[in-house]
Amino acid sequence: MRDFKKYHIWNLGHELTLEIYSMTNSFPKEEIYGLTSQIRRSSASIPTNISEGCGRDSDLEFNRFLTIALGSASETEYLIILAKDLGYIEDNQANALIEKVNVIKSKTHQLKQKIKIA
Repeated sequence: MRDFKKYHIWNLGHELTLEIYSMTNSFPKEEIYGLTSQIRRSSASIPTNISEGCGRDSDLEFNRFLTIALGSASETEYLIILAKDLGYIEDNQANALIEKVNVIKSKTHQLKQKIKIA
């Protein structure tokens, strides 16, 4: 079994999730069950799936959970763009968050390639 806390991508995903939670505290209250909830869940899904994959018995299963984490990262990226376009966050904040998401996506893809299943 792998220790998820030792994976750099898990740490990056956790840090991103903490930032997203902090950022969404200032979203309009009418978004509490909409965008606020969705972006929090999608960002938390990144490190959640990495940690769940680490608890699985095979590289094949770990790889599958990394793929799910990548999907969650793409969803989070879109929701950041939506928050920016709705005027809930500034361009510079959105760009910084998107850059972090793209680093996570790139590093996750690299890890997937290392454990690629034949």
